[in-house]
Amino acid sequence: MSQLTVRAADLADAAERARLVQLTDGYARDPMGGGNGLSAAARAQLADALGRHPGLFALIAELDGEPVGHALCVLGFSSFYAAPVCNLHDLSVLAAGRGKGLGRRLMQAVTAAASARGCAKVTLEVREDNHVGRALYHSEGFAHAGLGDSRYLLLEKRL
Repeated sequence: MSQLTVRAADLADAAERARLVQLTDGYARDPMGGGNGLSAAARAQLADALGRHPGLFALIAELDGEPVGHALCVLGFSSFYAAPVCNLHDLSVLAAGRGKGLGRRLMQAVTAAASARGCAKVTLEVREDNHVGRALYHSEGFAHAGLGDSRYLLLEKRL
């Protein structure tokens, strides 16, 4: 029987940050992550950037001791709730770990970690064509964000 674990990543540890870079690159190589992997610049800079960002935490999912997934979360703040919020920025389960419940375990661990940090809510973005991810998120209680009857849209401006 396979052993599934989800644990907090130690962002002060260089080897742990390198593990997160590998997991993020694996996610980026998947069709739902864009299919191309991280750029050379992102691969070179990500580990140090993870260690420097004050509002970031990460979880690592392991199957029999091997990392096969991760959640990368960024803390923000909601003036409407007067409390921190957790944005689940990346969630991945590599092919070797799929179909074993690791995505659900990661989602539940993110919720627990956010709650322990006093967060009012967890937010995330998902591709419209990511039916597996969307089904998981909805089954874990996520719904479209909005105020009243108006849904929020995700907008960006690249710098």
